[in-house]
Amino acid sequence: MPKISEMIESKFLKKEDVDPPVLVTIDRVAQNNVAMQGVDPEMKWCLYFLEMDKPMVMNSTNLHLTSNACGSDDTDDWIGKKIVLYNDPNVSFGGKLTGGIRIRSQKKVQEPVVPQRKTVPSRPATPAENLDDDIPF
Repeated sequence: MPKISEMIESKFLKKEDVDPPVLVTIDRVAQNNVAMQGVDPEMKWCLYFLEMDKPMVMNSTNLHLTSNACGSDDTDDWIGKKIVLYNDPNVSFGGKLTGGIRIRSQKKVQEPVVPQRKTVPSRPATPAENLDDDIPF
């Protein structure tokens, strides 16, 4: 049986659309009317991706994350750049944790380098002096 999130149609990306994370290429940035039908228009900036059928409605956090991931605050520089969209369960809305789409660079975060334990070189063996080859037994 489907989950409720799968039953609700949306013309914009939902967090369920990016779980697991998705690598996408930014196609364009444009404004869209995000208001319900029959209500006054509400224009929001959206990102369009080559790999996705629906655009992503942007909020200020995701605009800043995209700027960081693309290395520029000029949206013209974002076109053709690859980013990762993922479902972050720590996103809150209206004071409640709801989860939501977040953006990160396609570059993988390197694992922290654990310093190798230094090995203490053993003391060089000293040449045996006056060794008695006779075994006493």
